[in-house]
Amino acid sequence: MCGIVGAVAQRDVSGILLEGLRRLEYRGYDSAGMALLDARTNDIDCIKATGKVAKLEESMAQRPFEGRIGIAHTRWATHGEPSERNAHPHLSAGRIALVHNGIIENYQALRQELVAQGYVFSSETDTEAVVHLIHQACSTQGLTLLDAVKQTVKKLHGAYGLCVISTNEPDKIVVARSGSPLVIGVGIGENFIASDALALGQVTDRFMYLEEGDIAELTLKEVKIWNADKRVQRVVTHITSEIAEVEKGEYGHFMLKEIHEQAQVIRNTLNGRISDTHVLEEAFGVKSRAIFDKVQQVQIVACGTSYHAGMITKYWLENIAKLSSQIDIASDYRYRNIIVQPGTLFVTISQSGETADTLAALRYAKESGAYVGHLAICNVATSSLVRESDFCLLTTAGREIGVASTKAFTTQLCALLLLTLVLARRTGMSDETEQKHVRDLNALSGLVSRTLLLDKQIKLVAKSLMDKHHALFLGRGVQYPVAKEGALKLKEISYIHAEAYPAGELKHGPLALVDEKMPVIAVAPNDELLGKLKGNLAEVSARGGKLFVFADESAGFENDRNCKVVNVPSVPDILSPIIYTIPLQLLAYHVAIFKGTDVDHPRNLAKSVTVE
Repeated sequence: MCGIVGAVAQRDVSGILLEGLRRLEYRGYDSAGMALLDARTNDIDCIKATGKVAKLEESMAQRPFEGRIGIAHTRWATHGEPSERNAHPHLSAGRIALVHNGIIENYQALRQELVAQGYVFSSETDTEAVVHLIHQACSTQGLTLLDAVKQTVKKLHGAYGLCVISTNEPDKIVVARSGSPLVIGVGIGENFIASDALALGQVTDRFMYLEEGDIAELTLKEVKIWNADKRVQRVVTHITSEIAEVEKGEYGHFMLKEIHEQAQVIRNTLNGRISDTHVLEEAFGVKSRAIFDKVQQVQIVACGTSYHAGMITKYWLENIAKLSSQIDIASDYRYRNIIVQPGTLFVTISQSGETADTLAALRYAKESGAYVGHLAICNVATSSLVRESDFCLLTTAGREIGVASTKAFTTQLCALLLLTLVLARRTGMSDETEQKHVRDLNALSGLVSRTLLLDKQIKLVAKSLMDKHHALFLGRGVQYPVAKEGALKLKEISYIHAEAYPAGELKHGPLALVDEKMPVIAVAPNDELLGKLKGNLAEVSARGGKLFVFADESAGFENDRNCKVVNVPSVPDILSPIIYTIPLQLLAYHVAIFKGTDVDHPRNLAKSVTVE
């Protein structure tokens, strides 16, 4: 994920922008750059560097480089290789500079039109077409920078966060947001822009979050915002961004805070990666398209919670993408005689990217030379797993402090669902089907927020489990790994022995455990397996077992002496594994609280398992 920082002030802003880029290094990038308006000459001075921000800093130290207005960027390559010429900012005629997060899908057509009109392109990026369009609007139509940006964005298809400066209007920055987040930092006699409030924590604690479709103009004294050509106001929020991620705030534990952050971090993970109608494939990076075109099946390797994400993905790949998929526990992968079929993509999943078993599996796979590519799904851009993989898709869950993974898991599922959809395009998925799935994804954050409102009901259910020593979790089809994740959460933080089974396997052994002392927790979306699941749960009731069912509100379950039902909002089938995970996270949390265990730091466990 790329990073943006901008500033307009009465002082030199180069140091502010550089520090902002450092604070965004967690997002992952392959090059960095900065453009300043030189107050003495009114020219745009631009420096770029491949590699780390430290390389940019070295270049800046070698010559005078200062200004009171500027923009800066860290780039994760999507169009064109990592290089200085492809790095941002991009300039047009030396008069306008622009940085951009996101993907412009129709840039090729725009580029052809601009070339025909005499514009010369110096990069392979989609971004350069945008800066030339803005320059064209200013130079040939006499528009102001603001009006030029307003006109230009109407021509863009895709996702973008734009930040623009011009020598003709050296007192302002114009920004625009569609599908890629931007936040304004409000100062005293100065104002700032960034893709993440974290980048501005050193200069302000007051922020305005731009909404979809917003276009803003920043000057020393004010911030003006438009949406659909109407002036709008955005609320100023006070937040100390440096410490927000390491404070619990209103929550009693980090785990509960992180459970409740899921609506936002899911939105963050999808931002800039989906449009209104389809997945923006370039989000996987410049190498992805050529690799995806070769994929005939998928090998997934992971540990713990990430392994459960992989299990769910296997169902998605087979049902949606019609691709054969294998899932292996990373600690065992190297010790099997793996038969790799031609055209197999190797996928690793890890929250930290430093899990020793997963790293060892990746290195073993690369040594074999048998895979068409190695993809990492990870939350840490600077991790070993990301660095050693051919390409990656970063989850943007933010820092997860609780040892038991919650928001990292659901953002992994979002990333893996995007992978499924880009592969499904190649196996016959229709445009209409993709559009439906993407509409569902665009609604996901709201569904998560509705599901979190079940917290009080789930807390009551948890009281019934606090004195139990064992629990059985059941699910059918894709809900089986959801049940496994629920059982793992309960055992991790409450120390109650919990196991999960496919509900259809009850009669093949686990039914022997069922009595009035064995709680049975089931997940029951209204899908094609609901009737089968109801039959399985009837067997539990017939033997005096106590049922706790998280069921779709239209599934027809009723509360009685042996069955406690928590109704979950109706959701599309493709999203049900993500939504049904959340009540099980809350259940484990509340049971652990009632038992008095250390929720955030359960015994014998570590956040990042760096030993085999």
